[in-house]
Amino acid sequence: MSVLTAEELNANLALRDLADPAQGPHAIQLVVDQIRTALGQAWPYTEIWTRRDHPVVTLADNYDNLGYAAGSVTREERYTRYASPTQVLRSHTSAMIPPALRELATSEASDVLMVCAGICYRRDSVDWQHTGTPHQLDLWRISRNVTLGEPELEAMIAKLVETVLPGQTYRTVPAVHPYTIHGRQIDVLLGDQWIEIGECGVAAPAVLRKAGLDESWSGLAMGPGLDRLLMLRKGIRDIRLLRSTDPRVAEQMLDLTPYKPVSAMPAVRRDLSVVVGPDVDISDEVLGDRVRQALGADAEAAESVEVRGETSYDDLPAAARERLQLEPGQRNVLVRLVLRPLDRTLTDAEANRLRDQVYSALHEGPVLELIGR
Repeated sequence: MSVLTAEELNANLALRDLADPAQGPHAIQLVVDQIRTALGQAWPYTEIWTRRDHPVVTLADNYDNLGYAAGSVTREERYTRYASPTQVLRSHTSAMIPPALRELATSEASDVLMVCAGICYRRDSVDWQHTGTPHQLDLWRISRNVTLGEPELEAMIAKLVETVLPGQTYRTVPAVHPYTIHGRQIDVLLGDQWIEIGECGVAAPAVLRKAGLDESWSGLAMGPGLDRLLMLRKGIRDIRLLRSTDPRVAEQMLDLTPYKPVSAMPAVRRDLSVVVGPDVDISDEVLGDRVRQALGADAEAAESVEVRGETSYDDLPAAARERLQLEPGQRNVLVRLVLRPLDRTLTDAEANRLRDQVYSALHEGPVLELIGR
């Protein structure tokens, strides 16, 4: 098992949690406040428990106690950041739910809305709406006075969209989660594209029972993405702007009024031709994570990364195989890297240096084609 070094762990923990008021104001917190207020008004007799736990959680609360199978692929170190063999940087705010359920099982409360917001850590693609450190919100209503099922779930979905994205067209599609039954994905229409804003379902009875809540309890579970909700609310088309230190941008991240674009820096495009082995995963999420690791402190300069083409050894012309010194089973992958820091314009030398860092991290062939030297 690969465990984060102390330096890597501290670097992750040093990243500001935009959902935490103690770390300074941010519009993400206003989204949480609006949702909490709206649901509190819709359910006036429901207690509201707001929870903010440390991002290092037990492996059990991140996975086992939420119903994830022991062999679930998401547990693998390529998807999960292990702080120790038994602890991880939470991959979702749902990791706060098992301890909250255990607390409920020993309390006198009988109808509770759990509000758990915070930063999470995961692999994800590099594009305008994804980041490896997203902010999420878990909303679980658990009751032994009211039977909570699909009709109540539908009302909760409608209240969420109506509150944060009034007037927006939305849909739900079936989705499977280990911690829900009758699971759904919530999408909102942006132009001609459906954008996922979260997932939800009826709380899985097995998860409630494992926490000590008997058959008299039922619940609803919802997990919207806070970054996505804020971006749709304000009309932001680059997730990196949420963390911008440019005063012209940062000042706009303190309210929910429509975003007014500031002058954008020019983008720099670099196309990379890399050699990878037959079993190398080049999915968007894995590729995005490897690029962020390669760029290190400059990771925010990457606006997008995408695979533009892939050719096997057998399909590559002989001259190209010879030039790349490709071996049977290897593949030639064309990757497009778009660099655009939010606060400055890259020089050609800087862009080439960053390109070479990514190239060196992805390329597995003996012939190096570096351009920054």
